[in-house]
Amino acid sequence: QQTAHESQHSCTYNCITTKSIHKDGQTKLPSCRFSLQPQSDKKMNEIMTLAHVFLQNFCKGNSQNQVLLHKHLNLFLTPGLLEAETMRYIFMNNFYLCNDISDRVVHHFVHCIETHGRHVQYLKFLQTIVKADGKYVKKCQDKVMTELVNGGEDVLVFYNDRSSFPVLFQMMCCERERGDEGGALAYHNTLVELLAACTEGKNVYTELKCNSLLPLDDIVKVVTHDDCIAEVKTAYVNFVNHCYVDTEVEMKEIYTSHHIWKLFENFLVDMARVCNSTTDRNHADVPLERYVTETVMAIVKGFFSSQFPVNNSNLQTHQPIFIKLLQSSFRIYNCTWISSAQKNNIEGCIKTLADVAKARAIAIPVDLDSQVNTLSLKAHTNVVHRAAKDWRISARTRPRKETLGGPDYKSIIEKLQGVVACLEEQFSPKVQAEFSVLVDVLHSPELLFPEAARLRCESGAFMSKLIKHTKKLMDKEEKLCIKILQTLREMLDKKEAFDEPGNVLRHILLTRYFGNQRLLSKSEFGSGNSSAGGGSLVQDSDKPSSSMVDIQCLLDSEGASELVIDLIVSTKNDRVFQESILLGNALLRGGNTQIQNSFYHQLHKQKKSERFFKVFYDRMRLAQQEIRATVSVNMFEVSTCRKREEDVDISHSGIRLRKTDSSLHMKDNMRGQLKDASSATSKAFVSFRKDLDTDLEVLDGQAGDGPGGGGEEREEETQMSPAITIMKPILRYLQLLCENHNRNLQNFLRNQNNKTNYNLVCETLQFLDIMCGSTTGGLGLLGLYINEGNVDLVRQTLETITEYCQGPCHENQSCIAKHESNGIDIIIALIVNSINPLGKNRMDLVLELKNNASKLLLAIMESRHDSENAEKILYKMRPMELVDVMKEAYAQGLESEAEENSIGDQIKPKDVGHNIYILAHQLARHSKFLQQSLRPPAAGLLLNDDTEGDDALGYYANHTAQIEIVRHDRTMEQIVFPVPNICEYLTEESKTRVFTTTERDDQGSKVNDFFTQFDDLYNEMRWQKKIRNNLALFWFSRHISLWGSISFYLAVLVNVAVALFYPFGDDGDEGILPPFVSILLWVALVVCTAMLFILPKPGSVRPFLVSVILRSIYTLGLGPTLLLLGAANLLNKIVFLVSFVGNQGTFTRGYKAVVMDMPFLYHVGYVIVCMLGLFVHEFFYSFLLFDLLNREETLLNVIKSVTRNGRSIVLTAVLALILVYLFSIVGFLFLKDDFLMDVQRLPGVCTINHSHPLLTTLPVLLIADIDDGTERVCDTLLMCIVTVLNQGLRNGGGVGDVLRKPSKDDPLFAARVVYDLLFFFIVIIIVLNLIFGVIIDTFADLRSEKQRKEEILKTTCFICGLERDKFDNKTVSFEEHIRSEHNMWHYLYFLVLVRVKDPTEYTGPESYVAQMIKLSCPLSRNTPQRHVSTSMFDSGDGVLGVIGSIPPPPNTAS
Repeated sequence: QQTAHESQHSCTYNCITTKSIHKDGQTKLPSCRFSLQPQSDKKMNEIMTLAHVFLQNFCKGNSQNQVLLHKHLNLFLTPGLLEAETMRYIFMNNFYLCNDISDRVVHHFVHCIETHGRHVQYLKFLQTIVKADGKYVKKCQDKVMTELVNGGEDVLVFYNDRSSFPVLFQMMCCERERGDEGGALAYHNTLVELLAACTEGKNVYTELKCNSLLPLDDIVKVVTHDDCIAEVKTAYVNFVNHCYVDTEVEMKEIYTSHHIWKLFENFLVDMARVCNSTTDRNHADVPLERYVTETVMAIVKGFFSSQFPVNNSNLQTHQPIFIKLLQSSFRIYNCTWISSAQKNNIEGCIKTLADVAKARAIAIPVDLDSQVNTLSLKAHTNVVHRAAKDWRISARTRPRKETLGGPDYKSIIEKLQGVVACLEEQFSPKVQAEFSVLVDVLHSPELLFPEAARLRCESGAFMSKLIKHTKKLMDKEEKLCIKILQTLREMLDKKEAFDEPGNVLRHILLTRYFGNQRLLSKSEFGSGNSSAGGGSLVQDSDKPSSSMVDIQCLLDSEGASELVIDLIVSTKNDRVFQESILLGNALLRGGNTQIQNSFYHQLHKQKKSERFFKVFYDRMRLAQQEIRATVSVNMFEVSTCRKREEDVDISHSGIRLRKTDSSLHMKDNMRGQLKDASSATSKAFVSFRKDLDTDLEVLDGQAGDGPGGGGEEREEETQMSPAITIMKPILRYLQLLCENHNRNLQNFLRNQNNKTNYNLVCETLQFLDIMCGSTTGGLGLLGLYINEGNVDLVRQTLETITEYCQGPCHENQSCIAKHESNGIDIIIALIVNSINPLGKNRMDLVLELKNNASKLLLAIMESRHDSENAEKILYKMRPMELVDVMKEAYAQGLESEAEENSIGDQIKPKDVGHNIYILAHQLARHSKFLQQSLRPPAAGLLLNDDTEGDDALGYYANHTAQIEIVRHDRTMEQIVFPVPNICEYLTEESKTRVFTTTERDDQGSKVNDFFTQFDDLYNEMRWQKKIRNNLALFWFSRHISLWGSISFYLAVLVNVAVALFYPFGDDGDEGILPPFVSILLWVALVVCTAMLFILPKPGSVRPFLVSVILRSIYTLGLGPTLLLLGAANLLNKIVFLVSFVGNQGTFTRGYKAVVMDMPFLYHVGYVIVCMLGLFVHEFFYSFLLFDLLNREETLLNVIKSVTRNGRSIVLTAVLALILVYLFSIVGFLFLKDDFLMDVQRLPGVCTINHSHPLLTTLPVLLIADIDDGTERVCDTLLMCIVTVLNQGLRNGGGVGDVLRKPSKDDPLFAARVVYDLLFFFIVIIIVLNLIFGVIIDTFADLRSEKQRKEEILKTTCFICGLERDKFDNKTVSFEEHIRSEHNMWHYLYFLVLVRVKDPTEYTGPESYVAQMIKLSCPLSRNTPQRHVSTSMFDSGDGVLGVIGSIPPPPNTAS
């Protein structure tokens, strides 16, 4: 019953669960084997037969069930025929199981043939494993062929000698032998079919073996024999097709000898027999018909469409046979009994023969030529209608084997497919959200435990236990182990945003697990603070404060790195190994140095490195073997690409376009119902439909061979085996181990100092060599090996090798450069060669490869002071190829910019060309020819027509910079790098300001002060780039100097008007102009307005403003004109302030920076003064004239002459006050009567009343003095001090000039003389001149300092401080030195490059400079200044000597 209904229940068997087969298959199969021992028990034999039939149907078309039975493969490795048949079903159409088959299994079945007889079942198993899912398994082909050859004559039976040859035809003539499916004839026929299957897919190894086993002479002798039956002919001719015709290398014997034409003559006989057969289909020779319509047509089509051309003379000799083949094909095509699939085969053969006839100018009969044209036109225009008609006819005419009312499996599966898709779309976000909760639980596991147990969990005990438990799960519960590894990896990934249902589910689950407790950050974990405070649970969990680095270090401290190493070393499960590698990548992501050191400690200190690296070494070796076995050059792709290009050229033909669309449409109609089945049951569904209708199988096969199916098969062929795909995470892991130029691990990957060393550096290069197909000797055919399926792996390999070398690691550089493989040639070929057909569709991938390859060559030469590696690279390439490639990349960049089709972060062609230019620049130091080729022609000297190429060289030269750094060991190194794009936004005003105002330090270097301005300059670049999007703000900011000049001119004109005409408004001071002068003013206004648009802005603004003001004064009046000027000045200053903010980005730096920004505060004060002058009083405009101090450096020096030594001047003035105080006391005590001053009172202000009671008490003399116009000015000490200070300091002779002139008879005459002289000498001559001297000396110092600064700017290098005269009689001039070698802006650009570049992408020199900057910058943000280490630069004469020995490079000025 099971056998009778196996076709109906083939889908039902797929519903058997994994658990049931695990239990039943594992426990009951051994008992069945034991019970089979008594051969006399017929019932047991019947049970065992049914058991095997059950297992065969159980795994038929179901890959999951096949994998389950494959785990118990040892149960079936017995000589029994039932076991062989069951084994065939286990491997049937399962590419991965066939690809991973062991040599033991293949040897077992070949050995069974030797020891237990030649049974067809053994050969059918071998035939099953060499081809699966329509794809050939190259590895199995090699294994089977090797075992068959080793088996010798016991296995290989060909009947090709004189004695056995008649035996073969006797068997073919024997009816009983022909009907025996297990007889000798069937065995021989199956063996030939097996050999044909082993050679299918252009396997060079098996083709050569089969050529020696079954020569072409013997094949022709068998096929052309009169007694040869159709089944044998089919096997032999199919063998010829795959072994001699459809081959990778040319089999000259088939094209030069007459053997193939003898076969063609025999084909004509068989074709005539088929055409002349009876119309009664009950007596038709179906095997012969299939042989003619399928096998014969296939070999004829393959022979004449082969990539190796047929000998023209040979074809002309056998021209009659060729024409008869074409005629016979038409006769068969017109037969009524052929099916649609057979008709398609015949059409393809006829089209091939017709194309050959046209190409070789073979004359064919007129009627035959018209038939060919008719058939070709019909095939091009009606292919869709004919295919649809054949489909409907075959659907109506085929016998229905389904019972009435039976289940419609197609409809059921389609409905289930829709349900599954709907549920997946609905629940997938929730599943992801649920999985994210598990990650949150691992972030805060202590919240799941009671208060008493939390302390242990907070210290990492839970995570440590989990990681240790994972090691134990490796052998017992692999699935759970994989799940834990995935969860640990999710902890290191960024959290994704979920939609509303996902967030709701997350909140519910988090509340269920943690209640209302708040998830704590990792910083709080470390402090042990586990208080369950308030707060939003979802917000805290979705936005963890712990960074990825903290989580990496946390997992490492709990043993995650040790877990990765143990799993890699111990596991035998590929999935566990893959997840372990991915977890290691997640731990090392970002170049975490602590994790790298942890891995190094585990491997080096604990002696685990030998086993660890052996795993990677074996994996690389296995991948290389897999590539050799499965990857080959498909020459069909070349012809296909050429045909596609031809199709594009004639794409205006409507017929061709309709054909392309029709073929795709036909594919969808004919294969859609099978392709829509679910992945779990698709195999069973296909098997079920094939059992129902053989015609459908034929149609499906034809569809696969057609235009639609071929592309799909080729797409499947690009899929790599697991042994190759696992190399990408492995190489990424090795790259991350060396990230940030970890010198210890770079050397460790090359040499472990163990008993057995595994050089993974060389092995990685060898892997690149094998993967790019250089072993075939065709470096120009990279495009045939590199496709969309493996381009990522090639890119990762290049990146890994680059990381091996950067730093630099000189040992790894030499190891790669001197390796015996073709690795360097491959890398060069990736740069200079076109990678087609990949480049036709995915140029972005090709650009990435070229970019990575150029970086790798730069890494091999990085920081080397010898020329060995560079010369080796130059030896293997033609220098002009690099120049041509960079020019081509530049042209592609121009095209992409014109089309504006750059997408996202895709690499730009110009950037790739720029990297290649830098590579060529580095190589040019060792090649004068390349150096000359890189020089862009000077302006006006373009003598050739390659203007675009010259533009490319000019562009790259202007965007390339070079600097020099000094390492710790005092070795100097020159760095060439691309100028970051953001550097073009640095304004010329800032360049001028930095160049002129940067101060020298005590050692005479400007580098320190220059680098302290880096942050401001970089922020200005970013701001300038940002304001380019605001066109109005950018326009105002660009003309800031114009607005400043207009403000000053308006301020001067306003004050001139105030000074001349104030007060104004009522008296008409402006007067009335004569008519002639008025006309002249109008003309002047027009002329000045025209000059404003013709002459440069600063020179034309002044006459325009003067003419406007004069005209407005005599047109509007003084008052309105002054208001107009004030308003214009206020508006212009506001515009200037906006421009100033736009240039500096003031408000983006915070309010503290705004308050401390003195230029900004100065301009704000200027605006306030303008407003006061406009709205309060005109005299406030006078303060605007002080802007002249800000504009003129000379006036600033005058002010600085007083303020620079202000302390000395102030102290001297204090001394003068002290002396004045002392002289005042002396005068008050002894010379009070001499302090008489002549005064002039205002009229009517003061009158003396002699009757006033106070005057009656005054002496008569005093009153007389008052009346005489004199006053006593020293009656009080304060008045005495004021008089001495005021009169004494202002008179040239001192205070004596204003005192009473004494008489020689006065008693104090001598004292008066001494008093006057002392005041004159001490105060006037000494103290005041001290003050004047300080001011004058300061002004002189400032003037000489300015001259010295100008001289330094003109004659001294900004970076190294060398003077111009040091470059006399040197190979490098001073101008060349400061322009290219020590261009100050190049150093700024390099710091910008270090700032904007991803630290994981640093080269060795960039990493070194970044480290020096980091060490030189203060740790505290409160430190006012930042000093950059000057050890990067050398200012001694030794630098000049090194520079002078280097040939001048191409123009690299930015």
